[in-house]
Order: sequence, then C-alpha cells, then structure tokens
Amino acid sequence: MTDIQIDGPSTARDKSHGKNKTASLYRMAMPGHLCPFGLKSKALLERKGYEVDDNLLTTRGEVDAYMDAHGVETTPQTFIGGERIGGFTDLKKHFGYRVLGKDETTYVPIIAIFGSTLLMALAIVLNLYDGFPVLTLLKWFFAISMVALAIQKLQDVGGFVNGFLGYDLLARKYVPYGYIYPFAELWAGVGMMALIGTGSALIWLVAPAGIFIGSIGAVSVIKAAYVEKRDLKCACVGGGSNVRLGFISLTENLVMFGMGIWMLGVWFVGT
Repeated sequence: MTDIQIDGPSTARDKSHGKNKTASLYRMAMPGHLCPFGLKSKALLERKGYEVDDNLLTTRGEVDAYMDAHGVETTPQTFIGGERIGGFTDLKKHFGYRVLGKDETTYVPIIAIFGSTLLMALAIVLNLYDGFPVLTLLKWFFAISMVALAIQKLQDVGGFVNGFLGYDLLARKYVPYGYIYPFAELWAGVGMMALIGTGSALIWLVAPAGIFIGSIGAVSVIKAAYVEKRDLKCACVGGGSNVRLGFISLTENLVMFGMGIWMLGVWFVGT
C-alpha cells in the first residue's frame, strides 16, 4: 500500500493561511471511482475565490487511513482556516446555501416539468399554427404535461403506488387500479395530443379515461388534503418526490377531467 502523509489540523491550518484565501481539500480519486462530491467541493471553493490545496486519495487504503486519522466516516473533507468544515453538504451550509432536508417539501420537480412542457407546447404552436392561438397552446401544454407526469410515475410504478395508496379512494378499495393509473394517464395524454382539434370518433377511446381518473383523483385529493387536512406527499411526480399533496395534484386531476370533457364537446359539435 502506498504511504500517504496525513495532515493534521495544524498542517491544514498552515495551508489555509496566506495572502490569498486557501482551503485544503481531501477527496477520493481512485481509478474505479472519482467522487462527485469531491469535484463539487473543489468547484464551489474555487467559485468562492479560494485557492484549493487539492489532496487526492487514490487507493482504498489511503481513504481508510485518512478517515481513521481524522475520525471521520466520509470523504471529501474540507479545511478552511484550520477548521474542518466537513463534506460537500457541510461546505454548502458554511457558505450560506440552503440545504433541503431529506423529507422537506420542494416544488422543484413540478417547476422543471411544467416549465419544460410549456416550452414544448409553445414550440409546437409557433411551428404549426398561424398567429398565436392561446387556447390551442393551453391544450398542448395540458396534454404534454399529462404525458410527462405519466413518465415520472412509470419510472417506478411500485413507488408511485405506495404513495398513491395514501389518499386515492379507488386504489384503496382496489389496489390494482394504482398500477393501472400511470398507463391510463399516458393513454389519455398521448390520445389528446393526437386528437387536438379533431372531431374523430376515436375521442371516445381517449376522453373517458381522462374523465374517469381525473374525477376520482380530484375527489380523493379534496377529501385527503382539504377536508381531512392530512399532510401527505403527492405521488403526482412519482413515488420518490417531496411534493406536498394539494393544489398541484388537484390541478392535474381537474385538467385531465376538463380535457376529457372538452374532447367530447369537440366530437359532439363536429357531429
């Protein structure tokens, strides 16, 4: 095993003083594994104007020796001014960044999905339609969003069902419905994309699915979040999200219901 010099706190302190701001970083960089958090720590320190004394731990033995010497359980480890800051999360906190807790509510997945689907709908409308038909833009936005949300659920159907069973009224009575739901949402979303602006009888293969799952979902969310006021995680973007059950999930279901009703209206007008 290659010997490595383990710097104690006093050595780290010496390296962290000087004319320029400096920091000592110890990170794992083995042939089979380059620690991403070590790279993130280095990049954050440099972004904050620090000259980084970058110490690479290139073997399992070096990593174990370093952790034993400093009484830590993980790498990377950062020292600033002789003080051990810790890993990447600790470094972010040191610089004043807000770090979300494991179970803390976040709406980042929702913003990412709806922001992307809105841009996609805008691109379609600008390329395929004359002028700027706002109602058509909304139809495309809703349909694409349904597909995107279905994809999120289909990545881990079992995880989705675990969260879905917490509040959906039909899934609690008939568990297989929870497994059917993501496929039904995908079916309704893709069908609506294919039939926007048409009066085809094929609408009858699509619209009822959106009306059915949308109405049941809306009633379930209203009961759980607004009547019973239960603090639950929403399964709308998959089973592993920290999105709170409430307005977002209710809107998703009302949109599916409304799009189904709209499609049937188009068919009746066309006939």
